[in-house]
Amino acid sequence: MTKQQLHIIKIGGNVIDNSESLHHFLKDFTALEGYKILVHGGGKVATQLQEELGIEPKLIDGRRITDIDTLRVVTMVYGGLINKNIVAQLQKFGTNAIGLTGADGNFIRTNRRAVKAIDYGYVGDIDDKSIDPGNISRLMEAGFTPVFCAITHDGDGQLLNTNADTIASALAVALSSLYETTLIYCFEKKGVLHDINDEESVIREIDPKKYEQLREQQVIHSGMLPKLDNAFTAINCGVKAVIIGRSDDLGQLQSKQPFGTRLSK
Repeated sequence: MTKQQLHIIKIGGNVIDNSESLHHFLKDFTALEGYKILVHGGGKVATQLQEELGIEPKLIDGRRITDIDTLRVVTMVYGGLINKNIVAQLQKFGTNAIGLTGADGNFIRTNRRAVKAIDYGYVGDIDDKSIDPGNISRLMEAGFTPVFCAITHDGDGQLLNTNADTIASALAVALSSLYETTLIYCFEKKGVLHDINDEESVIREIDPKKYEQLREQQVIHSGMLPKLDNAFTAINCGVKAVIIGRSDDLGQLQSKQPFGTRLSK
């Protein structure tokens, strides 16, 4: 039996912080046919609110240290303000969206990160038992489009801040047992570029062999490496393809035009 298609799309802060970009993206997201899930991060709003409340944001290598005060702020901002704003706009466009944290419906249960060299605080790590795909599938079959923010729970009453990229990848892997799943990461570039200064130099297709070549040639390095490593891990775990592209161009996917960089086996 042919599996139905599912798109899982992750958007970052650069889209959330720009109301025009967000409006355009959500219109394109609504136009995508078939089952779909949206995962979003937090944008700059959480940091701004922290500063207004006199809570100093702490970041190590771009990762937020989540003490109890920070957790309160990110829960309010991610699970409240941003999530409900996205859901309300999707309803306007005709997508019957439902805004969720991982605690709702016990959809994403994580483990608090163990303290090693750094104590990240109330941060949740995902394992292969974190997501029950049947639960999420029932919600989609009932006609709802899930919109997940980056807040999960530990099953013991504690909310946890969890990386949105990781949530999107874990959802894609878990649901690939039920659907033909494509994972899409939307960021500010048109895709993986041959030349970082040339926005038109998009590499359209990358398979594992080409990935090794591009790494050796230093075309892909530093910040893109973990993104692509995670993408190929997801593909090896059953995800059909991972696409990395610009949120403004998502509509090209529906009109069958080239969109972003496609990673596959």
